[in-house]
Amino acid sequence: MAQRATTAGLGLALLSAATFGTSGTFARSLIDAGWSSEAAVAARVGIAALVLAVPTAFALRGKGHVLLRNLRAIGLFGILAVGGAQVCFFNAVQYVPIGVALLLEYLGIILVVFWMWAVHGQRPTRLTVAGAVAALAGLVLVLNLTSGDGISAVGVLWGLAAAVGLAAYFVLSARVDEQLPSVALAAGGMGLGSVVLLVLGGVGVLPLHATFGDVTFAGRVVSWIVPILGLSLIAAAFAYVTGIGAARVLGARLSSFVGLTEVLFAVLFAWLILDELPTVVQLLGGVLIVAGVALVRLGERTPPAPAIAEPADTPDLVDALPR
Repeated sequence: MAQRATTAGLGLALLSAATFGTSGTFARSLIDAGWSSEAAVAARVGIAALVLAVPTAFALRGKGHVLLRNLRAIGLFGILAVGGAQVCFFNAVQYVPIGVALLLEYLGIILVVFWMWAVHGQRPTRLTVAGAVAALAGLVLVLNLTSGDGISAVGVLWGLAAAVGLAAYFVLSARVDEQLPSVALAAGGMGLGSVVLLVLGGVGVLPLHATFGDVTFAGRVVSWIVPILGLSLIAAAFAYVTGIGAARVLGARLSSFVGLTEVLFAVLFAWLILDELPTVVQLLGGVLIVAGVALVRLGERTPPAPAIAEPADTPDLVDALPR
């Protein structure tokens, strides 16, 4: 039974990574047509939240008390994991190349390992550490970071802040009350995240502008509604729900490492849809990422070192944060 649950969790994690990986191809057509990245993201998570509102209402029938006691967790998820992570990432790309900003953000996966070790006593095994090193090395190759220019310290700080948001996504997804439906956490978090982006845009912190005409997608001229629906339904609603479900089954560390395959899927979709053929170096990086995920999987199946005992009732991230 446990093995079946783990297999299902891995399947959900890969589905989540694959659908998250489509966001770049959908967003490219909007940005090329004059949309700001922030506007595309706000539309993406806002529409997804509205779409998930109905299934959320059904899932929460008779569970109003569960929603109330998890409002703090949903708020943190929306601010840190949805709105905050993306705002910080967009600020980072103003100072450093997008590839560098992505690499900095994905350091959040390492933060997950250290968080689970420092706060919950879940010491990573040697295989987990080896998998982390291999996966991050592969990520560097997949992102094809060849620029020798100096890196802005301000951009690095924004990128590291985005890493905190990414880590919060995996940790909160795994630690939130099991009685709170995954769809409710996703809808609530994305709804709040879209509000945060709109507010920041309204006060002039982020640029929000969009055009409403035909766009070019996959070599064809289509309505702007097509990529918006793809961003909101596939790359947001479905991706977040499956990702949260995977984190609850697999735990924060393993689900975060499987999430690295999002980069592979993003490269694959860019190749198939935008005809952006990956290089040999990127393919080699993909092999390293898959190997890293496999090592982490093996590491998670190895009993952790008993040096630090975990309490019977381990507090979740929400309880561990200062009030």
